[in-house]
Formats: sequence, structure tokens, C-alpha cells
Amino acid sequence: MAKQVTFIHAADLHLGAPFRGLRALSQTWANRLLSAISESYDRVIEAALKNEVDFVIIAGDIFDTAQASYVDHLHFFEGLKRLNDAGIAAYLCTGNHDPYTSWQHEYFALPANTTMFPADKPGFAIFEKNGEVLALIGGRGYYNHAWSLNEDIAQGITRQAAQKATGTTAPFNIGVIHTGLHLDVQKAPTDPSKLLRAGMDYWALGHIHLRYANSSENPQLVFPGCIQGRDIKETGQRGVYRVTLTEGKPNRLEFIPTSSVVWQRMSIDVSECKRLAEINNKIVRELFSENAKTHCEEMCVRITLTGASDLYQALEKPGVLQDMRKALNEAYPVFFCDALINKTVQPFDKEALLKEKLFPAVFLRISAAFKDDHEKNLEYLQDEFIKKNLQLPHACEKEVPDLVEEAENLVLSLLGRGDS
Repeated sequence: MAKQVTFIHAADLHLGAPFRGLRALSQTWANRLLSAISESYDRVIEAALKNEVDFVIIAGDIFDTAQASYVDHLHFFEGLKRLNDAGIAAYLCTGNHDPYTSWQHEYFALPANTTMFPADKPGFAIFEKNGEVLALIGGRGYYNHAWSLNEDIAQGITRQAAQKATGTTAPFNIGVIHTGLHLDVQKAPTDPSKLLRAGMDYWALGHIHLRYANSSENPQLVFPGCIQGRDIKETGQRGVYRVTLTEGKPNRLEFIPTSSVVWQRMSIDVSECKRLAEINNKIVRELFSENAKTHCEEMCVRITLTGASDLYQALEKPGVLQDMRKALNEAYPVFFCDALINKTVQPFDKEALLKEKLFPAVFLRISAAFKDDHEKNLEYLQDEFIKKNLQLPHACEKEVPDLVEEAENLVLSLLGRGDS
């Protein structure tokens, strides 16, 4: 019978992290989010217990700050104790947010089931089950907040090194590090090809807050992402992976969601709505639909209204969007709309405007020329950003056509030339 191990791969818990920008908007939701991360950590532990895994790996940034509170430490260690009581081992490394030097070692002693890898050099551990060695696990954490770009955090973590350090062999060898890999070259980057040549069967990585795997067929370099989104930049369901390693078979990942609150951005086309009440009803339908897709209990959402709409001017009136957002939040407490943005445009018959051969026709022809010259638009934007000592975001390259279209509609709206 083929040998096998299963484990939970988690990272970036960020216990104690603040949620910025919400308290001024909603005291209730600010307080709700303060408990969301600790709830998500509880779900990580519950996933391990429910799935009866062999062990749990947490690849760094357990705490959000070097000054983590006693309460945060207590909550984390209570989770480790639950694993210990169930006979589930745990393997940890530190990250740039919670480097080894910042850990409050005087607060608690690690339970017998838990191994924290050193930060000054690679460390190795043996996982045994029923007296049989099944896995060698090697890892290294952050010692200070920064990692020298002249030193590779993965150096010395290889199958051969694991065997030499432990004096044994095992069917499975696993590496655990907190790294930017090739995705963030500022935070302990390492060459993916080097990791793949190290002879490890699986690399449990932390730091990147998005799910990432180098291969869908046989994932070996894996980020599970963070366990709970903290702001509108971390949208969608967050969680951990249940990993199964089986002799002679590809690695298998199963995503387990842990977020109790999901952040989401939504664009809603309201071009067919004739009254503001119809817009409200469509928003509600879309909210429940999105909530069903993400399988979350509660959702923080930023909504952008789009489309050519006769209600454009009504939405632009002072206080209208704020009142609509307030009504939504009061009516449906499981949702929190942190912003309602009007990106609708007045309906225009642009073909008719071109035939009139007046100023709008001249403007539309110039705009069309801009749309066709992508490189010139990028060059213009680059120059404008340089004048302000700013770097042009890479995302702008894809957004230029949309920005040109948005600018065109804005000018036509200012000219007051709609169908009506």
C-alpha cells in the first residue's frame, strides 16, 4: 500500500492585525472585523481536527506585529494545545512581521507537538506515525524584520541536508519558508527552479497573500494566501490548503475557506434601471448572488455602478449615493457597503453626434485616434507621473483603453449632449 501523509498548510495568520479605514464609517463593522482574524484562526484549527490530518504547517507571519499582545499569544497557543490534545503535530516558521527576535518566549512554552524552525540556520524535524518515519520537514524563519538580499533563505534546505541532519530517510520531504519567491523580490526572494532542484516533495510557503501554486497537475511550490482578508485589496474567500502527498502520485490540494468576512469589489450595470429604487433592488440581488458564490457569512463590499443610464444626473446629486449606501447597510446587516461609486454615463448616440459635424464630432474623432495609439497614451501617462515624482503602476497598461473611454464619456456629459 502506498504511503501517504496529509496536512494543513496555512500562512499569514496576522493575529492582532488592525482593519484600517472602517471605524469612521461603521463602529459596528469595525468591532466585527476585530474578531474576524481570530475566528479565522479557530477555523484553521477546526479544519485540522475535522480532517484528522497528520500535522499542520504555518509558514510565517503568525502575528501581525513584533509587539503582539498577551491575548493574541494566548489565543494562538490555545489553538496549538487543541492540536496537541488531538495528537496532531505543528511546524512553524517566523516571518517578516513576527521575526524570531520579537517572539515573546517568556509568555508560553511551545506544546510538545510543536516545532518552531530556527532563524539563524536551517532546522529539520522528523514526523513519525505508528513508529514509522514518514516525513522529514526542513525550514527556516526570519531572524529580524528584514532579510539580506545577499542571502538565500532556502539555502541548505534540501533532501540531502534533511537526511544528513536527521540521520534517516523518509518517503516525503517538505520545506517550510517565508519568502517572496519570484513574486516579491524585496522579501527574501528565492529562485523557484532552485527550490525544485532541492529534492523536496513540497514547499510550504508563506508571505504572498494570494493563492499560488507552480503547477495544477503536481503543485510543489505553494502559497495558501492569508486566512482572512483585511481590506478591499484582499478580496475573495481566503483560507488554507489540505495537502495530500502519496507515494508515486501527484501532490493533491484541497482549498478550505476560513474567512468569516469576505471583502469584494462589484461592478453592477444599471443601464436598464429606470428609477433609483430599481438600482437598489438590483444591488441587493447581486449582493446575495455574490454572497452565495463566495460561501461566506458576511461580506464587506465596494460597489461601482456602471452603464449608460438616464439616472446619471440623479446619481450625481449631492447625498444621493450616501443615502443609498446607508439604506443598504441598515437593511441588510450581513453586508457592509464601504463605498458606492457612480461610474455610469449619460446615454449618447455617438453616431448621430459624428454626423452633426459640430464640436462633439471633432472631439470624438480625436478621441478615436487616442484609442488607436496605445503606446502614445502610455508615454503621455508616464511623463505625467514622472513630473509628479511617481511611478506609473503596471496596472495602468491594461486600464488605458478604459480610461480613454471614461474620459470621452465625461467630456460628452459636460457638454450636455445626451439623447434627451
